[in-house]
Amino acid sequence: MKKLLILAVASALSMPAIAADVAAGKAKSATCAACHGADGISMIPMYPNLKGQKAQYIVKQLKAFKDGTRKDPVMAPMAMILSDADMANIAAYYESLK
Repeated sequence: MKKLLILAVASALSMPAIAADVAAGKAKSATCAACHGADGISMIPMYPNLKGQKAQYIVKQLKAFKDGTRKDPVMAPMAMILSDADMANIAAYYESLK
C-alpha cells in the first residue's frame, strides 16, 4: 500500500499542470515588450531580461506580483489582469526563446 501511494504521488508530481500555449503567450506578451524588450532582452538596465527564463520562475513571480507578496508599482497592475493560463502562456513563450 505504501509503495502504491508513493508511486501515485511521484506520478502526479511529474505531470504538467496545464499545457501552455507558446503562440498565445507571444501574443499576450506584447505589453511586456515595452519594458522587457520585443525579444525578451531589455534595453533598460533596471528591467530584467525574460528570454530563456524558466517558465516556472516567471509564473511564480507574476503570481507574487498579483497576490502582493512581491511589491512593485509597475508590475502589480500588469499581473492583476493576467489569468493563470495567461501567466503560463507568457512564461512558456519566454522560456522558448533561446
